[in-house]
Amino acid sequence: MSPKEHGTSHTPVQSNLRWDCDEETADRICNFNRHYAEFSGYFETRKSFLKDLESLDDDDSYLTFYDSNTGKPLFYAPRGGRTVEDFLQESRRHGWPSFRDAEVNWDVVRVLPNGETVSIDGTHLGHNLPDSKGNRFCINLVSIAGNPVSGDEKDDESSQ
Repeated sequence: MSPKEHGTSHTPVQSNLRWDCDEETADRICNFNRHYAEFSGYFETRKSFLKDLESLDDDDSYLTFYDSNTGKPLFYAPRGGRTVEDFLQESRRHGWPSFRDAEVNWDVVRVLPNGETVSIDGTHLGHNLPDSKGNRFCINLVSIAGNPVSGDEKDDESSQ
């Protein structure tokens, strides 16, 4: 990613990130980093995140995850036949929220040749670490804790 006004992005992270994610950590990981991550298990320390996931009430419900810089929707989980419990089990096993291909918004997410996963706006998200089931995107919660920009919340009427 080429340098921009704010590290690899045009803007810093939003204020008031969802799930009480730390803005300083988010800005460092999203915009001034190509290799590092929040600590393993960080997502489990965000009780409001776990509560939001556990509040999903049926097989058609999912959570929308927004870019912490731009507010664009990046991931929708659980989807593709996965349940909330499947999503949480895999995420806990690997230490970071783990998404599969069916949960990625490919209009705004890219995977670089080295596996680094980024938004089209330059936000560092995490890495693709494929396993026997296919692509597995281990993503920093601080990178996907943004708030939707006006109009994006209508993209997913069944999301929270």
